[in-house]
Amino acid sequence: MHYLLLGITDILFNFQVEEKVTLTEGAIVEVAEEDAEANPPVSEQMEVYMNQILEKIDNFTQQVSELLESGKTYFRELSTEFEERVIAIHKEQMEKWQDEIKELRFLDASNEEINAMLHNAQLVLHNVHNDP
Repeated sequence: MHYLLLGITDILFNFQVEEKVTLTEGAIVEVAEEDAEANPPVSEQMEVYMNQILEKIDNFTQQVSELLESGKTYFRELSTEFEERVIAIHKEQMEKWQDEIKELRFLDASNEEINAMLHNAQLVLHNVHNDP
């Protein structure tokens, strides 16, 4: 018996020579040999050819499985890189806005200090102007 592991899209595929294959999404699929009585006996050469085809099926299935695993790994790594980059962009923007807030507070404090000095200067001028 041969087992195929698939995880792509829905596939329903019947293969009939000596074996029957039914593939479905995300399932382990069993390739079961049919009864020898249902199929007439085959020559030794045909048996060799059929075994070669079965070997190709196994090899192809292995390649597909490896491709799926490498694809999953690639997308996990890509997802991690994306997440790290988005977090870094967020951090940079937050730092930028924190700096802007500091600058605004400094500006406000400077403005308040200057306003207080101007107010004092106005009072002095007003007192000097109104003093005989």
